[in-house]
Amino acid sequence: MIKRRTFLTGMSALSALSLSSCGWRLANINVKDNNTAQRDRLYIYTWTQYTDKELLNTFTTQTGMKVIADVYESNDVMLAKLQAGGGGTYSILYPSDYMVQKMVEKDLLHEINHQNLIGLENLFPRFNNPSYDPNNRYSIPFNWGTTGLLYNSEKLASVPEDWDYLWKNQEQLNKRMTLLNDVREVMGAALRMLGYSYNSQNESEIQQAYEKLKQLKPAIAAFDTDAWQNQILAGDLLIAMCYSADAVKISKENPKLKYVIPRSGSSLWTDTIVIPKNSPNLPGAYAWINLILKPEVAAQISERLNISTPNQAGFEQLPKQIRDNENLFPSESLLEKCERLTPVGQFEEVYERYWTQLLA
Repeated sequence: MIKRRTFLTGMSALSALSLSSCGWRLANINVKDNNTAQRDRLYIYTWTQYTDKELLNTFTTQTGMKVIADVYESNDVMLAKLQAGGGGTYSILYPSDYMVQKMVEKDLLHEINHQNLIGLENLFPRFNNPSYDPNNRYSIPFNWGTTGLLYNSEKLASVPEDWDYLWKNQEQLNKRMTLLNDVREVMGAALRMLGYSYNSQNESEIQQAYEKLKQLKPAIAAFDTDAWQNQILAGDLLIAMCYSADAVKISKENPKLKYVIPRSGSSLWTDTIVIPKNSPNLPGAYAWINLILKPEVAAQISERLNISTPNQAGFEQLPKQIRDNENLFPSESLLEKCERLTPVGQFEEVYERYWTQLLA
């Protein structure tokens, strides 16, 4: 347990903080912040799989701030809590790329002052000016990956090369497969299989995807984002739609479980770090981002959490077997088949209507 606590009494105190092991300063921040009562702690709201005690302890050791991390399992849950006023204590959030766009449109995010950041130049070029947040005005990338299928190679005779494998082998997979509990991912996979865009705004195409999923539904054990992991390790499931970060973690526990990106294409996602507009600890939020941007820290997080770092300087510090892992860092030829989810505005109601019918 970390006992050393340094309570910050002014902006100059945070500006002077450094990582003593290498003389690397967390921040040189120039912001107006009169909320001195909140400067001794930093509340973050993140994905379940991103909780990392070593990172929390490192931050506390270097800043004296205690970190309190709450978790969520979907972007929609996070947004709903924030909009309902229950997110007022948080200074750091971890929305996915398309959710960043929605939050900007709703005026929920603090515009990041790049002068307060150290290490932004460490990112891979593709993350310097992402389509979902030009010039990283409101977000910093934390993890990225794909959506695909994790399958038991010992029990399935053939490799599930594409989404249609689920339909073609529906009888064998009956009640032994799961899909994500995410409307855009699931509908998107069906759309892509049919030759359409993940971001279709054509109701006829959405209806076709719905009809295909309706055919498959009787064989689906559950629409689930997390609980499938223990079930596939136990042998209860043969295949699961999942995020690459989860697939890498599970396949390390059982190498017979293998991940594949469907050949017709999949989604390419980035989870980010943002600062909510009414952050009660703005200096702490910048200090947190600067710690994440540090190459050594980015590499350690990637290795500990089995995630794909967008930090090129950190990537170069990873062991070769991790750098060469195509599940974590897919080749350009694989990435060309992938598509980012983007907000569809009011057309989202169409997706939700068919999703509600599917789950009913």
